[in-house]
Amino acid sequence: MKKGLAILAMAAAMVALPFIFKPKSDGGDWGPDDPVLVVITPHNEAIRDEFAAGFSSWHARKFGSPVRIDWRVIGGTTEIMRYLVSEYVGSMQGWRERHDLPFPSDAASAMLSGKMPEDDGSDAARLRREVWLDFRTNDSPSVASSRIDIFFGGGTYDHGKAAEQGLTVAPWPDGDLPPGLVADDEGNVLIPKALSGDVWRTDHFYGTVLSTFGICSNPDRLKDIGADAPPATWYDLAKPAFFGQVGVTDPTKSGSVAKAFEMIVQQVMADTVRAAGYTEADIDANEAAIAANPAIAAEGGALADYERTVEAAWVDGVNLVRLIGANARYFTDSAGKVPIDVGMGAIATGIAIDFFGRFQAEYTRTPDGVAHLEYVTPKGGSCVSADPMSLMRGAPNRELALRFIEFVLSPEGQALWNARPGTEGGTRRYAIRRLPIRRDFYPSDIGGFKEVYSRYAPIMSDDLGNPAVNPYELAKDFTYRQRWSGRHFGIQRDLVRAICIDSGDELRAAWKAVIENGGPEANPEAMALILALPTRPVPVSWASATREYRGIPRLEYMRQWTAEMRGNYRAALRLATQRGGNWQAARACQQVGAEKRGTGNRERSNYAGRSPRIRTGRRRRNRAWNWRRR
Repeated sequence: MKKGLAILAMAAAMVALPFIFKPKSDGGDWGPDDPVLVVITPHNEAIRDEFAAGFSSWHARKFGSPVRIDWRVIGGTTEIMRYLVSEYVGSMQGWRERHDLPFPSDAASAMLSGKMPEDDGSDAARLRREVWLDFRTNDSPSVASSRIDIFFGGGTYDHGKAAEQGLTVAPWPDGDLPPGLVADDEGNVLIPKALSGDVWRTDHFYGTVLSTFGICSNPDRLKDIGADAPPATWYDLAKPAFFGQVGVTDPTKSGSVAKAFEMIVQQVMADTVRAAGYTEADIDANEAAIAANPAIAAEGGALADYERTVEAAWVDGVNLVRLIGANARYFTDSAGKVPIDVGMGAIATGIAIDFFGRFQAEYTRTPDGVAHLEYVTPKGGSCVSADPMSLMRGAPNRELALRFIEFVLSPEGQALWNARPGTEGGTRRYAIRRLPIRRDFYPSDIGGFKEVYSRYAPIMSDDLGNPAVNPYELAKDFTYRQRWSGRHFGIQRDLVRAICIDSGDELRAAWKAVIENGGPEANPEAMALILALPTRPVPVSWASATREYRGIPRLEYMRQWTAEMRGNYRAALRLATQRGGNWQAARACQQVGAEKRGTGNRERSNYAGRSPRIRTGRRRRNRAWNWRRR
C-alpha cells in the first residue's frame, strides 16, 4: 500500500513540476479583465517573449494595466500572407452574405486589387467595384477583419503587398503622427523614410529593426577543405572550391532570405552596368529619365543600350545565385540553421542574416576568445533593410495596437533589440542581437541623439558605434535601385526554387561534372546549358518576368521551368562527363535521374540535338561569366 502511494506521489510530482517551474507569464500580473493584443508574426520566441514582457510593463506604467499578447505564429511571411488573404476574403464574403449581397467568383481578386476595378457598364463590373469599395472604405471589425491587430516582422515587400491589397491601414491618417515617433521636437529625423534606396517606412508600415545580409564561415572547416581564404563577397560563394560546402535557406519560405538573394542580384547588376562603362552619375541620370517617361527606353538610342545592359545584368545576377545554389549542401526552411551548422563545422560557409551570424559567432567563442564562426557583410553587397510592423484592417483592439507601435518605436522598446539580459533597461532572458532602427542609438553630433546614444550604449550587446556594425554607415556602400529588381521580387523566389531547389540534384551533378573535367572555361557548351534561363511557357527575361508571367498560373510555369531545367542540367552533365571520358559515370547518373522521376526517357528526348540552343547559349555564357574575371 505504502509503495503504491509513493508511486502515485512521484507521478503527481512529475506532472506538477512543469507548472511549478513555469516561467512568469508574458503578461506579468495580467488578469482576465485586462486587455489582450493579438499579433501575428514570424519572429522567434526570444523576440516574442521580450517584447510581450516589455510592452506589458510599459503599458502598466503608462495606462494602469498590464497587457497579454496573443501571438499567432503560423510560419514565415509567405504563410502569414496566405493566411491573412484567406481570412479577409472569408470575412468580407460572410458580411455581404449576411446582408443578402452577392459575392461573385471574381470578388476576391477585385477586393484585393491595388486599384478600383474599372467600370465598363456591365453588372459584373458594378459588382466588382461595389465589393472593392465595401472592403476599402471600412475599418470596422464587424465588416472585414482577420481578428488580428498587428502584423509584426517580416520584410518590407510583404508589408507593402499587404497595404496594396488593403489588408492593412494607416495607423495615423494624414500624417498626424504622435510626437517623437519618427522625429524629435526639433524636427531631426529618428526613422528615415528610406536610406540608400531601401524603404524603411510608409504611411501604412513602420520599420522597427534593421538587418543586413552576409556570409558566415568556419575557419577550421575552411582549412579542412583547403580554401585559400574565407569568402568575403557573394562571388566567392560560387567558386568551385566551395562545392557542397554552402548552406542556403529556401527563399520561398523566408522573406528575409529572399531579400538577401535580391541583394546578390542587385550587386551583380551594379557591377555589370558599371563594367559596361556607365558611371554612378550616368546610372542616376538614365534611371531618372526612364522614371519620367517609362516608354523612352524603347525608342532606341543611348537609353535603349542602357536598358539592354540592365536586362543582361539581371541575367548575370540570377546566374550567380544559381551557381551559389550549385555549391549548396542544402536549402533549408529555417534561416537560423545555416549559421548553426557553420558554427558546428557541418558546412564551411553559408548565407546568413546579420543577427543570426553575430549571435552564433558569440555562441561559438571559446573561453580563450577564439570564435569558430566569422560573419562578414560583403562590402557594397547588402542594403540595410527594415523589418516593419503594420496595423491590420478591422483590428479588434485598435487603440491598444497603436500603443504597441508607439512602444516598439520608443527608446525603451528599441533597446530590447540589442540590450544585454539583466541590465537596467535591458532584456530579461535573451540577447536578441539585432540593430535598432532609431538614429539616436548610433553616434551623432545632434544633441538629443547623443544623449540617447550615451544612455543606451553601455548596455548594448554590440558596439553600435563600430562602422562595421552601424547600419547608417553600412548603407553608404550600397544603393538599392527598386526598378532593377523590386518588381521581380516575387517571381525571383519562384525562379530560384525552380533552377536551384526543385532541380537541385541535377544542377549539382552537372556542376560537379564541370568542376571535375576542367572547369567552366573548358566546358563552354555544358555551361551554356547550366546558365540558360527557362524558355517555356515564355522565355524568361528581365522584361517578361514582370509582364508576360503576370497572366500565367504559377503552378503551370513552375512545372514547365523545373522540367526544362532538369533536362538542361542532364544534358550538361552528359557533355561534361563525355568530354572527360567518364562515359560510365554519365550513363549511371542519367539512369538514376530516369528512375527517380519516371520521365527520364521522355525528357532526354526533348533535349536531344540541341546544338542550335548550345550555340545561342554561348553569348549568354560569355556575358554571364564576365564577373568571374573581376
